[in-house]
Amino acid sequence: MSESSLQRSCHTIFPGHRQRSPAETFAAMAAWCEREGVEHDVYGHGALLQDFEQRIARLLGCEAAVFCITGTMAQVTALRLGARERGSELVALHPTSHILVHERANHQLLGHFHALQAGDRHRPWTVADLEAIPDRLGAVGLEIPMREIGGQLSSWEELEAIKQHCRRRGVHLHMDGARLWEAQAGYGRSAAEIAAGFDSVYVSLYKGIGGLGGAMLAGGRDFVARAAEWFKRQGGNLIHRTPYVVAAAMQFEERLAAMPACFARTQFLYAALRLHPEIRVNPAAPQANMLHLHLPVSRERALAIRDELAREDGIWMYNRAMHGALPDTSVVEIYVGENLVAASDEAVQHALGRFAARLAEAD
Repeated sequence: MSESSLQRSCHTIFPGHRQRSPAETFAAMAAWCEREGVEHDVYGHGALLQDFEQRIARLLGCEAAVFCITGTMAQVTALRLGARERGSELVALHPTSHILVHERANHQLLGHFHALQAGDRHRPWTVADLEAIPDRLGAVGLEIPMREIGGQLSSWEELEAIKQHCRRRGVHLHMDGARLWEAQAGYGRSAAEIAAGFDSVYVSLYKGIGGLGGAMLAGGRDFVARAAEWFKRQGGNLIHRTPYVVAAAMQFEERLAAMPACFARTQFLYAALRLHPEIRVNPAAPQANMLHLHLPVSRERALAIRDELAREDGIWMYNRAMHGALPDTSVVEIYVGENLVAASDEAVQHALGRFAARLAEAD
């Protein structure tokens, strides 16, 4: 049985949102298009697309926003343009930045900019991390929240200090806001308040929102126009953006409205995990509706336990597992979405008990 089939067979699923089949997704999209009278955009020109771009810009407190087919394209383009406008191709990134960890050195091999790692890979940025850099930076890329360290956030005071530092130094400040909507609950502030002081902001249309793919890049009107031109030059000029925009727009308001409930469920999960101290949680307290579990078993054993629980108990605990820093340890990620929100307290507590028992057997 495939991993996806095994997950679908479970009655208690911890990570993410319920996954619709392609048939369900396309049927929902068709029904929404019929109700809303949607027509295709043509090379980025169309009412649905441009209204949605304006909606994102308003939510972020920015002048404009533009669709991009991938966040990978959006981010390196924003950082390249921002850095060159400031007269330096040197860009500071956290060691866990998506650009450094997951994008196969595209910024380097395609000549976008020169990356400088700054800060401790196990901690969010502080303004001191940037103040310690003697070089003249063109841009700074800051992820909010930082996924690779469990969804941690710089404190609000540090974030404000980072914004002020970049403003004083004349550095373009870019936000990797792939999970920005999730950070609102952790900060207790709106997306616009968080984004204030950033020169550009990328948000995903599929991660917390659940679309098919795509991204938005927001910022000043002139900057966004230049970025849009560069998206075309890099092969991002799709004749129809409609499928990606429809898949996100048809559930956008619902997903944003559900974020507080997801954060509240994350707080419940933390409380339930306190009964199982052998499972170490990062961060120590919830900062967004995601977290990492550090397990006392190898990655291979963690995946085997996951599959055993799925087959025998109908419980799906997590998707991927990563090697831990120490031998025979591993790290797994849980994004708290509608699956855990819908599960009863008793089901969650039972699942954690079964999981902890399996870990004890392995130990």
